[in-house]
Amino acid sequence: MLGRTLQRHFQKHELFVADLPEIDIANSVVVEQAVAAFKPDVIIHAAAMTQVDACETDSDTAFRVNALGSANVARTAARHGARVIALSTDYVFDGLLDRPYHEFDTPAPKTVYGASKWAGEEAVRHHCPDHTILRIAWLYGEDGPSFFHTMLKLGRMGGEPLKVVVDQVGNPTSTDAVADLIECLLRCPVPGIVHGSCEGEASWFDFARQIFLRCGIEREIVPCATKDFPRPAPRPANSRLEKRVLRLTGLPSMPHWHEALDKFIATRAY
Repeated sequence: MLGRTLQRHFQKHELFVADLPEIDIANSVVVEQAVAAFKPDVIIHAAAMTQVDACETDSDTAFRVNALGSANVARTAARHGARVIALSTDYVFDGLLDRPYHEFDTPAPKTVYGASKWAGEEAVRHHCPDHTILRIAWLYGEDGPSFFHTMLKLGRMGGEPLKVVVDQVGNPTSTDAVADLIECLLRCPVPGIVHGSCEGEASWFDFARQIFLRCGIEREIVPCATKDFPRPAPRPANSRLEKRVLRLTGLPSMPHWHEALDKFIATRAY
């Protein structure tokens, strides 16, 4: 989903767009061949196993892709003098803090997905000195899959009031806003970790309510608790990310999530 947005956003650049099945980042030989052939200045490493529950039941694949794959990308980038912008996640934190997590907080993942992404971060740090690790959360974008698209589909189906979780809080973030930030980071490199979710916070219930309001959906929604929807992987109660590094480096702030949502809907036929 993010990859499609980046491909559209950076059309003025010379792009090499890599995806399965042609390129498996867990295969170091294939990664080496691709990078050697294209000779990129920058690798935007957005490949990952992001199905949180599937990671919980298939930890080997999660670590193969998210940890070993990231190590392959980082090592190869360093050998060829390419910079890496690696995408990561709020799931590296345990979600128990009573404030937004900033870039200098210590990760403590509670899921296989979070642990494998944290291992991937460590691999990028270790193998490629010229890197930025960009953590994002609650992402939605063109064509999905995302919470936005799920709510749109369910809302338009009609029926009984729709239950939506109210005790998880985060920063809804559009792929468009992330692409704008990555473009900024290409112009003004920031080493280390950067948090890149939108400003403002919401529960999933708040997010759903705003989607329905902006898209003219009249189906009733009611708040419920996380425990009402048990999942194989626990969801963090607090996914809020503070954009401290953007503030400290003087880079432009991320848009408020209301603004990003309005822009996303206005430019598409929703």
